[in-house]
Amino acid sequence: MIYGVFSFSAGAVLRLLLRPKVEGRANIPVHGPFILASNHLSFVDSFVLSPVIGRRVCYLARAEYFELPGRAGRAIRWGLFALGNVPIRRGPTRAAVRALEQIAACLHEGGGVAIYPEGSRSPDGRIYRGRTGVAWLAMATGAPVVPVALGDTDHIIPLGSRRPRLRVRPTVRIGEPMDFTRYRDLPRGRARRVITDEIMDAICKLSDRERAGVYNPRAEEE
Repeated sequence: MIYGVFSFSAGAVLRLLLRPKVEGRANIPVHGPFILASNHLSFVDSFVLSPVIGRRVCYLARAEYFELPGRAGRAIRWGLFALGNVPIRRGPTRAAVRALEQIAACLHEGGGVAIYPEGSRSPDGRIYRGRTGVAWLAMATGAPVVPVALGDTDHIIPLGSRRPRLRVRPTVRIGEPMDFTRYRDLPRGRARRVITDEIMDAICKLSDRERAGVYNPRAEEE
């Protein structure tokens, strides 16, 4: 109920304000689970992406967003949980695995999950090497992965800025769903790396961004 009301009202406002240019919307599965895997340029990425999908999508969100102090922090925490978001901490910890297991429940129920494999916003607009959590989800649930390339969201609210530039029209390019069941006989660690690299290759092909070839240094610092 909460998600439906928010999606209808806020989604319409966000589409009107941000005016995203969308390509490949038909590649979103009409029924069944799916995983959106996107590059990550800005804090506003999720606000650009969610309203154009047309289906409910749960996100893995930084744990720090759930721990903000004061009344505003409590309101943000309530809203995040109400919309099905799951907190995750950076780093190879058991807590991160538990967060993946929790959000996998959305896929088992036939819903959608969105994840940014780079781990954090790109500091320079390039596309960084992907973390293997997205492959873990795909292997654990069998859900197809839909690659997404976002463009120009980093110009709406540049790093270090708080004032949005609403004249910028972001782009959302949605690729064809990817199935990875052919890798089920590979060793799990190897399969996760191969799948993640293929997903990042697909995102790069949809995008006009340069590939960095290394992990995002901001994800290491956070």
